Amino acid sequence: MPEPIVFYGVGDVGPERDDPDSIFARVAPVFRGADVTFCQLEPVLSRRGAQLPQVRMACRGEPEVAGAIRRAGFQVVSFATNHCMDLGREAFQDTLDVLRGQNLAVIGAGRNIEEARQPAIVECKGTKIAFLAYNTILPQSFWAEADRPGCAPLRAHTVYEQIEHDQPGTPCRIHTFAHRADLQAMVRDVRLAKSRADLVFVSMHGGIHFVPAVLADYQREMAHAAIDAGADLILGHHAHILKGVEVYKGKAVFYSLGNFAMELPRDFRSEGMKSGQFKEIQGLNPDWKPERAAWPPDSYKSMTVKCAIENGRITRVSYLPTHIDLDNVPEIVAADHPRFAEIVRYVREISDSQGLKARFTVLGNEVVVEPAAPEEE
Repeated sequence: MPEPIVFYGVGDVGPERDDPDSIFARVAPVFRGADVTFCQLEPVLSRRGAQLPQVRMACRGEPEVAGAIRRAGFQVVSFATNHCMDLGREAFQDTLDVLRGQNLAVIGAGRNIEEARQPAIVECKGTKIAFLAYNTILPQSFWAEADRPGCAPLRAHTVYEQIEHDQPGTPCRIHTFAHRADLQAMVRDVRLAKSRADLVFVSMHGGIHFVPAVLADYQREMAHAAIDAGADLILGHHAHILKGVEVYKGKAVFYSLGNFAMELPRDFRSEGMKSGQFKEIQGLNPDWKPERAAWPPDSYKSMTVKCAIENGRITRVSYLPTHIDLDNVPEIVAADHPRFAEIVRYVREISDSQGLKARFTVLGNEVVVEPAAPEEE
């Protein structure tokens, strides 16, 4: 009987250093031994272009990062990021070219909307896995259209409801919901991908960055719609910290995998942190002390999703607790590492705080994700 297919998926990747391979040094041996691997690329990889006027913070990496991603063992890369068009169309296309030049399958971005919505289908040991990616965090004109490059949009609307209508200045209730046309397009994409592959994995770039635990309403709506349409796994990105895990109709939803191999741009570390804009972002996480570390403490907790796949179906979903050091280097930690229990406890707490239904069982160095027990439903 053939060995199960092993899949690994991680969060945001964006090295900003002279030797980008070094950021993957502790995890590359694991990923090189896997069958199928996935990551989310944050920065543009190009030396061309200038920051567009609607961009708050440009995120640029060197083209050599693409080779480092491949050498680390990754095969599929989402570029459906809120930074994809930071430096204009030429830099955007450069990024697609250097990734594909390293034989990496790129999802969620393209020269037009048709290309951005195309799945990458990976065949391994007789099983086909289709990957799709979408982005909710969209500066103006970052989404692809019929005649414009960009990423695959999965936009959301926000409504502010005044709780006490006769009390001006009192707090409001925030409601968010998916853009109808984008949601319908995503559902069509998933159904079509499912007709062409055994499994469909969907990456969603969205959510509330840096705020611990809290999910936006639209995140559940989108994840559930994708699974209802046939998706088998949801991988969330953008928040730069972990968010909770849910099992919906037997399928795992990781609302944010957090940082993985992600560094702030050098010019932002030296100058941007002094700006008023940064102080507003910093205020989202009360534990963020930039004088101590570039990221808030939550950003150094991460996870590596692992799936075992047999006969065209997922037989087990788990995550490997992953710690990121102050030099932004990730390491998958074993059960006897002091960070292991800390991350397991954190994931359980943030999942419970949002009412997410899942059960976590430590099995060796993995944390198995299963549906909640009936009494917990």
